[in-house]
Amino acid sequence: MSDKKSADKYPVNLLETPFPMRGDLPKREPQWVKQWQEKKLYEKIRAASAGRPKFILHDGPPYANGDIHIGHAVNKILKDMIVKARNMAGFDAVYVPGWDCHGMPIEIQIEKQFGKHLPVQEVLEKARAYAGTQIERQKADFIRLGILGDWQNPYKTMNFTNEANEIRALGKIIEYGYVYRGLKPVNWCFDCGSALAEAEVEYQDKTDLAIDVGFPFAEPEALAKAFGLDQLPRPDGYIVIWTTTPWTIPANQALNLHPEIDYALVDTARGLLILAAERVEACLKEYGLDGTVLATCKGQALAGIRFRHPLTAADPGYARLSPVYLGEYVTLDTGTGVVHSSPAYGVEDFLSCKAHGMRDDDIINPVLGDGTYAQSLPLFGGQSIWDANPHIVEALKNAGTLLHVVKYTHSYMHCWRHKTPIIYRATNQWFAGMDTPPAPQAPSHGRTLRETALAGIEATQFFPAWGKQRLHNMIAHRPDWTLSRQRQWGVPMAFFVHKETGELHPRTLELLEQIAQRVEKEGIEAWQKLEPRDLLGDEAGQYVKNKDTLDVWFDSGTTHWHVLRGSHADQLRFPADLYLEGSDQHRGWFHSSLLTASMLDGQPPYKALLTHGFTVDGQGRKMSKSVGNVIAPQEVANKLGAEIIRLWVASTDYSGELSISDEILKRVVESYRRIRNTLRFLLANLADYNHAEHALPPEQWLEIDRYSVALANALQTELLAHYDKYEFHPVVAKLQTFCSEDLGGFYLDILKDRLYTSAPNAPARRAAQNALYHITQGLLRVMAPFLSFTAEEAWQVFAPGEETIFTQTYYAYPKIGDGSELLEKWHLLRTVRADVTKALEEARVAEQIGSSLQAEVDIRVSGRKYEILASLGDDLRFVLITSAARVTQVENAEQEGVQVVPSAHKKCERCWHYRADVGHDATHPTLCGRCVSNLFGAGETRRAA
Repeated sequence: MSDKKSADKYPVNLLETPFPMRGDLPKREPQWVKQWQEKKLYEKIRAASAGRPKFILHDGPPYANGDIHIGHAVNKILKDMIVKARNMAGFDAVYVPGWDCHGMPIEIQIEKQFGKHLPVQEVLEKARAYAGTQIERQKADFIRLGILGDWQNPYKTMNFTNEANEIRALGKIIEYGYVYRGLKPVNWCFDCGSALAEAEVEYQDKTDLAIDVGFPFAEPEALAKAFGLDQLPRPDGYIVIWTTTPWTIPANQALNLHPEIDYALVDTARGLLILAAERVEACLKEYGLDGTVLATCKGQALAGIRFRHPLTAADPGYARLSPVYLGEYVTLDTGTGVVHSSPAYGVEDFLSCKAHGMRDDDIINPVLGDGTYAQSLPLFGGQSIWDANPHIVEALKNAGTLLHVVKYTHSYMHCWRHKTPIIYRATNQWFAGMDTPPAPQAPSHGRTLRETALAGIEATQFFPAWGKQRLHNMIAHRPDWTLSRQRQWGVPMAFFVHKETGELHPRTLELLEQIAQRVEKEGIEAWQKLEPRDLLGDEAGQYVKNKDTLDVWFDSGTTHWHVLRGSHADQLRFPADLYLEGSDQHRGWFHSSLLTASMLDGQPPYKALLTHGFTVDGQGRKMSKSVGNVIAPQEVANKLGAEIIRLWVASTDYSGELSISDEILKRVVESYRRIRNTLRFLLANLADYNHAEHALPPEQWLEIDRYSVALANALQTELLAHYDKYEFHPVVAKLQTFCSEDLGGFYLDILKDRLYTSAPNAPARRAAQNALYHITQGLLRVMAPFLSFTAEEAWQVFAPGEETIFTQTYYAYPKIGDGSELLEKWHLLRTVRADVTKALEEARVAEQIGSSLQAEVDIRVSGRKYEILASLGDDLRFVLITSAARVTQVENAEQEGVQVVPSAHKKCERCWHYRADVGHDATHPTLCGRCVSNLFGAGETRRAA
């Protein structure tokens, strides 16, 4: 008889499913994306979630410039998984995506495309249009990744409402007493032509000229007295400094010594030298000098003594004196123990000089915003400071004050945009004071901004936990926040400043509200058009419009104000449950958001912070176009499917670096196939099952069915606990193990015989389908947050009457009364089964059997194992997938074992079991008695499996 005729005559229940084996993701996913948008899926989820407790993940805005990269994909997919997981956990989890739109990079793009020196109005118009086109490009790519959100109504920091409310936020922090204007060294980028935020500074190696320079003695009598001498043995001598920034020497105004360090007066061939006693030997060796220490004293004794500027002999413009100021920050790890102080170009220098009574007007500040010296600077006027370095060294040499010069490589501040070196530069800026007590009306009255922010960190949950210390350290040690920027495309610090006193207009708060009302209608362009007379009337002649814009970190840092409680107040709320960004945002958005909320509300804007690492290649290297290891999410989506990116993100521990490469993605594809094949088996074997018609109470199922559902329920409890802690890689790992080992390698493997060979309506078969139905319900929902396309595709097959899986909540499995006993019993059974499987494999390798059904097994077990195996009766053979299984009780574990013997019986053509009763029914000579009964009689009876 041919196979075809046999199959027609003795059919088995091999069902079909429209859920294909091949995902064909690149082709199918865009169709789902289109369908989700057309059906307004996000709105349907909102309607289904209405009235539930809110969960707000506030989106940290990506910058509206350039196509998205793999880091963007990681960030947005993590957010999407959390929002979907929270929705399915029974929350109303809203997702409003946002964009950061102002700032330098967009302004640079406008300069590149249209040239510099455009009218301000034109820059704003072009920048706004450019940001809009970038947002649309990025939005399309994010949507393609399967991310559900309010894409029709995102927030943009350049929306007029947001710009206006940001001005109102500025007004509030002025009212609360945090804002002041002052001269202070700030991070300054010559390419930006602006101050930089702390978060905009990165460190790279830079090679500079390191120089040891002598400041000639000007007050020998005072020096002799300090060192306990009647007089100096000779008048010529120098106090020696070491610096890696020769360009700061022309602006030197003081010297810093540590009060408790011992300083030595050393006699050398170059004259008397003053050095830290501990550094004498090392310094003289570098200078190629021998010397004798004549006397020592503490730094305290040298306080106030003045020395000549080292360029005095080179040009009379430098004929000034530098006094010694004491500073605790002076160290002995490098240099001479003496620090030269240029208050315009160093924070500690500035603070030291100010503490010793130096006025702002007295500070020498010759470096212009473009990095050149003012023309008035003697010897070096008009030169770039970097070009001037060797000329300064040469001038010092000619003046006889250079003791040593060497090339020196060190870690140095660079602009994160331009990758060029930056400097500290004293400029008049607007600051938020970290340690200034706020006004009585401030929400955090009685505590400084630093104290409020640090207390806020203590009240915040961190995922992973190390983020807490990182943010704490940054807040604890940061300087005052430079709020002002010298740009055009940004929210204006819309002040009127008195021409003579520099003071803000007394009605500033009232004026800011009037300006905000105009900006609400016309955008920040309203401030540019505004004539002072429009608001100030006759006073206009005494005031000037402030030209500074707000730091772009203030834009995004106040989204808790102008988005959560502003443009999207009807959907969102303050504080957010979660902010989620890359680990660099401890310096950036997490940081600026904490500071602004501490000023405006006296508390953090978030209850929890989640940090993810950066993406690197398979070798742990940073992604770089020059290295050629960049993996673009768009290309992966087009080639393998966005689902593969989602599964990669979900299966990677985001708390560290996330490695990605073609090889890694291949492994992810394999994992995906295994999960998909499991789903296909489940869906195919439920093709003729109707829950309304075929549902059975668990007590009518077979034991293994109840066990498998209890196991799936236990798994779901574990997975949901991981979801609650925003842990995804354990979810994926455990789900894969469940699919491959608990289902594929055990339950489904055993079930095939019952599903395929029982009569279609046999209670045992319907019991198996009941279990599969509940397991599928649970599995599809727990995987939906990360395998969104696949879960939705499977759901359409599984529950065709229900529109989407994303309006569902996690599944409530039926209660299995004896669940915990079954978990313990079947766990032990599976360990015995593993021993049997091993013995079967050895017999197969020895060519004693072909398939496991060709075997009969005799199992010797003791104690509890015997009780369990014996309780299954003849069903044990189905669990072991052998044609017969016999159990013998032995005394102890040493006597236990498995014997495999090939069956001496014929093979049933239909179920492939080797049974003694094959052919007993002459009408069906190729069938075993069980198959005859299942096809033509009352059907077999099963109890356990």
